[in-house]
Amino acid sequence: MKLLMLGSGTSAGVPRVGNDWGQCDPNEPKNRRSRVSIIVENDAGQRILVDTATDLRAQLLANNIEKVDAVFWTHDHADHCHGIDDLRAMRYDRSNPLPGFAGRVTCERLRRRFDYIFEGQFGYPTIVYLKETSQAQMVAGFTFDDVEMPHGPVKSTGFRFEADGKSIVYATDFSEITPAMVKCFKGCDLLVVDCLRERPHPTHAHLEMALDLARRVKAKRTVLTHLDKSMDYATISAKVPKGVLVGYDGLEVAV
Repeated sequence: MKLLMLGSGTSAGVPRVGNDWGQCDPNEPKNRRSRVSIIVENDAGQRILVDTATDLRAQLLANNIEKVDAVFWTHDHADHCHGIDDLRAMRYDRSNPLPGFAGRVTCERLRRRFDYIFEGQFGYPTIVYLKETSQAQMVAGFTFDDVEMPHGPVKSTGFRFEADGKSIVYATDFSEITPAMVKCFKGCDLLVVDCLRERPHPTHAHLEMALDLARRVKAKRTVLTHLDKSMDYATISAKVPKGVLVGYDGLEVAV
């Protein structure tokens, strides 16, 4: 299995509009962060895209990704879904819509906001056939499990993908660690985890919470993501323990 981190930044990205780098060194390319999304790939080359980030087109071009085999959404916040239109190019050579999956509430909100994606309009075909995650256990050569995570006043979905005897967990946008999360993520080979900043935040994990989740689930390796402008790559890399990587756009990790 392989992780490809398409984007590693917050909803505002790094730098923010106005060329605001915060504490991040602008001369370090790994500090330039687009909005979060990932691809997981199995040994057969099948790919699952998680979230259609606002910067999706640029991310796919930068990483030479022409197609994916399914799409999952963690939740419907803009930075995680407003690049959805860029899936159109992946529909052109398909005889049927892309399989898409999300939790019940997220499905309802995505359908309401992007009806043309899921229904087709004016002679244009349906781009994604959207199902609730409860309606499937295996997708594109992967088995998967999911869990609801507190994200301030709303919920986000954490995913565990397994293939080829390995597991990758994607847990972004959470503000509390629950027993259900620990159970779902336990013993994963790679944990990709929300880590907005060093100080606590009302709707996101901070550094200590991210490391605590990694310890509690006994993740073999951990990658931090959803990093804001205070999280300088070199500075945070020097602070994290062995086996923990500070994520960046374009990072690839084999498991």
